Amino acid sequence: MKYLIMIMMNPEAGAMWAQMSPERQRQGYEAHDRVREAIAAAGELVTAEALQGPEAARRVRLRGGQVVTTDGPFAEAKEHLAGYYLVDCPSVGKAVEWAAAMPEAEFVDIEVRPVLDLHPLAGAQPGT
Repeated sequence: MKYLIMIMMNPEAGAMWAQMSPERQRQGYEAHDRVREAIAAAGELVTAEALQGPEAARRVRLRGGQVVTTDGPFAEAKEHLAGYYLVDCPSVGKAVEWAAAMPEAEFVDIEVRPVLDLHPLAGAQPGT
């Protein structure tokens, strides 16, 4: 089963990160390297990526056949997705273990969500 481990960021945690010394920030990146290597060694890592901040984001909508985009940052959002790990492991419990290993788990929420397998739904008829 695939699970998406989402590392959420908030203004308070972002400010803490910005105030850390370059050495402490390097240690944070190295902690992620160790977690990523452990998940890969277990054969459960599909992919992992850090994301740029919300100021680099674009929201896209289709309205009346027209594409409408809005540039970030988005003031109404108090949290944003800072990065993710996509894992393929035997249980949600194992995915939660990996999430708890994230260095940010002490400061921000780490969300674990099962990935919906759409392949069986592709042939389904509406209402079935």
